Amino acid sequence: MAWFKKARKPIAAKKVKESRVPEGLWVKCPGCAQVIYNKDLATSLSVCPKCTYHFRLTAAERLRMLFDGGWTEHDPNLVSTDPLQFTDTKPYKARIKAGFASTGLKDAIIVGSGTIDGMPTVIASMEYGFIGGSMGVVVGEKITRGIERALDERCPMVIVCCSGGARMMEGALSLMQMSKICGALAHLDRAGLPYISVLTDPTTGGVTASFAMLGDLNIAEPKALIGFAGPRVIEQTIRQKLPAGFQTSEFLLEKGMLDLVVDRRELKAVIAKGLRFMGAAAPPPPAAPPEALGANVEPIPEPASQG
Repeated sequence: MAWFKKARKPIAAKKVKESRVPEGLWVKCPGCAQVIYNKDLATSLSVCPKCTYHFRLTAAERLRMLFDGGWTEHDPNLVSTDPLQFTDTKPYKARIKAGFASTGLKDAIIVGSGTIDGMPTVIASMEYGFIGGSMGVVVGEKITRGIERALDERCPMVIVCCSGGARMMEGALSLMQMSKICGALAHLDRAGLPYISVLTDPTTGGVTASFAMLGDLNIAEPKALIGFAGPRVIEQTIRQKLPAGFQTSEFLLEKGMLDLVVDRRELKAVIAKGLRFMGAAAPPPPAAPPEALGANVEPIPEPASQG
């Protein structure tokens, strides 16, 4: 019999002192690891004040950034009908529902009309948070309707691209949207109306291979990933190491694929300047009524008769 018995006590977890700082007030910059106050980040349009890293924006934030004030959304209720009844790890309809729950949108695009620096403009803005901003039938239809609206209203078209490419869950129907949108843009070009393409991070796949690179002016944000296939696929295909900075907006600008790389904080002013250069202008002020024009004007005397 033992002289004593040691009771084994479980190791108690240390109490963690609760922080008095509410969550969600700060964000860490992926570019420089700087901790940024969320309100300061919103003030700078989600651009890091230290290293100018560009955080991703939602489609609605893009429209608020570019339009002067209020804007009108078009065709918000279009929804994919899942034409192929596609299922991979989960049904396509479940992915659509998840995209709606996370973004509040029914597909990966918002099309709206308003004014940019006083100029009536139609803008289509892609939402990466909805199935990677992929382009399906609804995205193609809404962009095409936006272009047709710009034709009817004789105003410019701006498309903000942010996409992983064509939506595989809709097969060839998604690929058809490439030619459909390009055909609508050809009508816009024949009508002499400007089209500006804004490429953000990321812009890849069928979107890059179609309307994203067809702008009268192609503008990209700094360090945006822009390309068709991914760098790993390209390296495995050509069996060569890719150069540093490959598929970044700066690399494409150097190779002549882009016209400008513009900081987001200057983007609206640059787009407005480009639209004016290409002939877009604010509508003239309404004409004053005749009585107002002649209220303070002396009548012109009749000329004296000759002879």
